Amino acid sequence: NAGTEADVYISVYGERGDTGSRQLLRSQKPKKFLKGQTDIFAVEAVHLGHLYKIVIGHNGLGSGNGWFLDKVTIKDPLTDLDYTFLCHRWLDQGQDDGNIARELTVTDTSTFPGRQELELRRQETWTAEKWKFQEGNTLQFYNRLTHGFICLSPDSRVDALGDKKNKYGKVFFIWMYA
Repeated sequence: NAGTEADVYISVYGERGDTGSRQLLRSQKPKKFLKGQTDIFAVEAVHLGHLYKIVIGHNGLGSGNGWFLDKVTIKDPLTDLDYTFLCHRWLDQGQDDGNIARELTVTDTSTFPGRQELELRRQETWTAEKWKFQEGNTLQFYNRLTHGFICLSPDSRVDALGDKKNKYGKVFFIWMYA
């Protein structure tokens, strides 16, 4: 009973506006909104730019109108970006919190087109730099503004005076700019 026979509506919001409420009428499947099924709809609209949220719900009519929605994915044909909106909740007056509409925000890396590249660079940087944070290493941060050091010791102590010579072994300097 996770599917619905109710009329389902969606509003898509982007940086350039929204679609307004649109009924999802013609699925590529013969019967829409069945449990475990992925339905695909074409929704015509002006280009909204980067998408950030949707509102999706149903009218609550029909037998078995409660609906468990896993997620919504929107493919932008102009930018070839996929926007994913996770739900994992009931849209049912008798289940969960009783709401038959949900506001969902984008949850994937497509929010910012360069974010996937940025995440890859972050992972590469961490791979190259994580050895500094291994057990036994001490970090000292130098502030050029105050000309002072902050020392982070392996035993989790923080020394705001930070000594360049340290009994814990390796010392690494990280320059911090204000």
